[in-house]
Amino acid sequence: MVWLMNHHHQNHNQLWSKARIWAGTSLLWLIFMWVTPKISHSPKHHLFADMRNFLGVPSTLNVVTNFPFLVVGVLGFVLCVKGEFFNISLRGEVWGWALFYAGITGVAFGSAYYHLKPCDDRVIWDTLPMMMAYSSLFSTCLIERVGEKIGLTFLFALILAAFLSTAHERLYNDLRLCMMFQLIPSIAIPAMAFVYRPKYTHSRYWFWATGVYLFSKFEAIADKKIYNSNHYFISGHSLEHLCSAMVPVLMSVMLIYRTKKCQRLGEIKERP
Repeated sequence: MVWLMNHHHQNHNQLWSKARIWAGTSLLWLIFMWVTPKISHSPKHHLFADMRNFLGVPSTLNVVTNFPFLVVGVLGFVLCVKGEFFNISLRGEVWGWALFYAGITGVAFGSAYYHLKPCDDRVIWDTLPMMMAYSSLFSTCLIERVGEKIGLTFLFALILAAFLSTAHERLYNDLRLCMMFQLIPSIAIPAMAFVYRPKYTHSRYWFWATGVYLFSKFEAIADKKIYNSNHYFISGHSLEHLCSAMVPVLMSVMLIYRTKKCQRLGEIKERP
C-alpha cells in the first residue's frame, strides 16, 4: 500500500513537472513572438568584420576557428557512446549527450561551409546543427534534473521543432524562431540547475557553460569593436567560435569528473 501511494505521488509529481515545463516553454514562445517584430534576412547579417583571405581560403579565421568544434564533438561522441570515461547512468542521458556532441560536430562543418560564402542559402547549415546541439543539451538537463521520460519527450520534440523553425525561417524569411532556440536554453538550463536538485556532483559546470555561452554572444555582437580594438588581429566573431567551443569542453570535463550524488525515487525502475 505504501509503495502504491509513493508510486502514485511520484507519477503525479512528474505529470505536474511536465505540465509546468510545457506551459513555461509555451509562454516564453508566445511572449517572444508577440513582443518582437519580424526579423528578416539582410545582407548586413552576412558582413563580418574580418573576411580576410589567407592561402586562398575565404574568411580564413572565421572558417578555421570552427576546428575546435570538430575535435571536441568527435571525441565527445566517441567517449559518450563507449561509456567508459563519462559518468552517465541512464540510457536517455546517452541519447541526449550523443546528439549534443553530434550537433557540435555538425556545427564545425556547417559553420565552416557558411563562412566560405556567407549567404541566405548557406546560413541554415550554420544554425540548424547549433539548434540541435543546444536542444539536446537542454533535454539532457531535464533528464538529469526532472525525469528520463520528460527529458526524452522534450529531446525529440525540440529536435523536430528545430527543423520546423528552420523551415519557417526559409519559407517566411523570419529569424525569430531560430533566435529563440539560442536564447531559451541560456535561461532555462541555469534555471533548472538552480531549482531542481542535482543527481550528480560538479553541477556548477552548467552555470559556467551558460556564462561562457552568453559571453560568446557578446563577442559576436561586438564583432567590429573587438576587431578594431586589437588592431585587426582577430574579430569578435572568430572569438565567438573559440569561446562557444568551450561549452562542450566544460560539459566534457563535468561528465568525466562528476559522481552520483543522490538517487531519485523510481530511478531504479527508469534505469535500463
